[in-house]
Amino acid sequence: MVSIHWNQTRGRPQQRNAVLALNDAANHVVTTVREWRRRSRDRARLAELDDRMLKDIGLTRADAEFLINKPFWRE
Repeated sequence: MVSIHWNQTRGRPQQRNAVLALNDAANHVVTTVREWRRRSRDRARLAELDDRMLKDIGLTRADAEFLINKPFWRE
């Protein structure tokens, strides 16, 4: 029979928690970057719309310019 001392198994739950925390952090980073890319892409598409199209979606040119010029990290 193999004898495992208490101090040998003690680090494993901490190690697992660290891996889970890193995984959560990585998922958060990926989600954030995807959101930033979506915002950037949406704002670029908004910039392509003419005044008639903007009116159709309920925006003025000033509204569109405000949104287009927002940094990608701002909602």
